[in-house]
Amino acid sequence: MKKKITVPEIIALKGTDKKAAFVTCYDYSFARLVEASPVEIILVGDSLGMTMLGYEGTVGVTVDDIIHHGKAVRRGAPTTFIIGDMPFGSYNESVEEAIHNANRFMMEIGCDAIKLEGGVRSAAAVKGIVNAGIPVCGHIGLTPQSSANFGGFKVQGGDAGAAKALLEDAKAIEAAGAFMLMIEGVPTDVCQYIMRHINIPVVGIGAGIGCEVQALVLHDMLGFTDWVPKFAKKYCEVGKMAIEAFTAYHDEVVNGTFPTEQYSYNKKVEGLD
Repeated sequence: MKKKITVPEIIALKGTDKKAAFVTCYDYSFARLVEASPVEIILVGDSLGMTMLGYEGTVGVTVDDIIHHGKAVRRGAPTTFIIGDMPFGSYNESVEEAIHNANRFMMEIGCDAIKLEGGVRSAAAVKGIVNAGIPVCGHIGLTPQSSANFGGFKVQGGDAGAAKALLEDAKAIEAAGAFMLMIEGVPTDVCQYIMRHINIPVVGIGAGIGCEVQALVLHDMLGFTDWVPKFAKKYCEVGKMAIEAFTAYHDEVVNGTFPTEQYSYNKKVEGLD
């Protein structure tokens, strides 16, 4: 059984050569596999809208969706640091609402922290949640919940003005008390620029080398689909392997070669006509 990383240990990664790995996960079966690996952090991400529920984006995901999947993940990964992803509509109406939903994540899932999107616009919610005693990871850059404002899932921080605006977002989230910041979908030098000017560790996802923590979506890294984002390395091809297995199983069933005696209960029962 591995030892769970702590918030102080994550903060202490800043400015060192030590790194940590971070994956999304949404169910018990895969959580058990992450738990058996050295990966330190799981995000129960609102990306489950696309990976698990078949939505085109993340906006339709609810607090109850995250809690439902998060409970299963916690059961499968009791000693992995788990972050619950605050979905669209769970923190942008009021600070009180944000605290209420963050409390639910901590109490019902057993999260170690929560994550929410947005920079300056979300700073009040971050501050309120932190003041309620809950660790917060911020999220700036390509923020999927507000991707309609960007014209879709597009790289952010493409010029100096945009990079400076992202830095202001980062500073606002740090000042609000977040212990860590996710930066998604920005050029490597923009991420490095932001990292030089803040004092909390950064989770990079599509933000280049050098971040204290790196993140990937489980379904991307395991090759569930043919297409993945540019930044997502496929470490295996689970999708192709599964299709091959389903096909082989189907062929054996229709050809009458499965199940064999090896896969049958072969005790002879007397007295049957």
